[in-house]
Amino acid sequence: MLVDSVPEQRAEPVAAPSARRAVRAVGLLASLGVLAVVALASIAVGAKELSVAQVWHGLFASSGTYGDVVVDERLARTLLGLLAGAALGLAGAVLQALTRNPLADPGLLGINAGASAAVVTAITFFGVTSLSGYVWFAFLGAAAVGALVWFLGGSRGATPVRLALAGTAISAALYGYLQAVMITNGAALAKMRFWTVGSLSSATDTTIEQVLPFLVAGTVLALALARPLNAMEMGDDTARALGAHLNRTRALSMLAATVLCGAATAACGPIVFVGLMVPHVVRSFTGPDLRWILPYAAVLSPVLLLGSDVIGRVVARPSEVQVGIITAIIGGPVFIFLVRRRRTAQL
Repeated sequence: MLVDSVPEQRAEPVAAPSARRAVRAVGLLASLGVLAVVALASIAVGAKELSVAQVWHGLFASSGTYGDVVVDERLARTLLGLLAGAALGLAGAVLQALTRNPLADPGLLGINAGASAAVVTAITFFGVTSLSGYVWFAFLGAAAVGALVWFLGGSRGATPVRLALAGTAISAALYGYLQAVMITNGAALAKMRFWTVGSLSSATDTTIEQVLPFLVAGTVLALALARPLNAMEMGDDTARALGAHLNRTRALSMLAATVLCGAATAACGPIVFVGLMVPHVVRSFTGPDLRWILPYAAVLSPVLLLGSDVIGRVVARPSEVQVGIITAIIGGPVFIFLVRRRRTAQL
């Protein structure tokens, strides 16, 4: 009996990780299925009501009313939502791992505010009106604020609390600046009001082509950082023992988050809570392993963004509510719930 029981005891530790990997893989495939359904809904549903036959005709018509609505507007909007959602989710997951704070995201750390302030400055004082100009100003603003938050948070001695406080203070100052500019400059207000709310409605093929290289580069870099960030989450001493380069990993992580968030913000405007909610929820069923958190975040964040965009299109037909407003309405209560749950768990 003792001899027979030994193989069973030894097999359990080997089988359990394999079973967990299989469950996570199936879950990721299911998430891709959900994303496909939401993407199809984004193409099929809009402020202008079209039948399934009309949508199908529009997808394959080179011109005409249906083609203009479906291909030129909805398809480009859906593709941009996929790219921007994945970018925001990856940026949030990377920053949460970097700061060891599961409630961190690009918006809370001021990166969105930096990109927004830079773009608004470009519109108001330099007369920039094209996306190609927005992108570079957004990158500059995001990088400058990211570096400033890192410096004020203590640089190499940065802690989650310091980073959150520095990001909150800088965000408040920059958003005050944004409001002051919009109030005092009526001409610029018309150009900025939709962009600063966060919207996918201005998506075009040109928009996608201009931000795609940056989003691809940021995505590749973020995914490549999964292993060193996993090591850093166990503490600096343990990470050094495992061969991780702490300063290089921190710098590359900030770079990845800046590139991803800067490109997404330049194309869509500042969209909050996506990078906070999705990685935090994903971590609850994948565990702390970033090799799974990052792919899940890249898949499920577009689900939230596109789903919010579809809701915004149908709740106020024939007008629409910008996606940045919908994500804020959803994200506010969810953020409060996450904070309360985290506080309860610590008691």
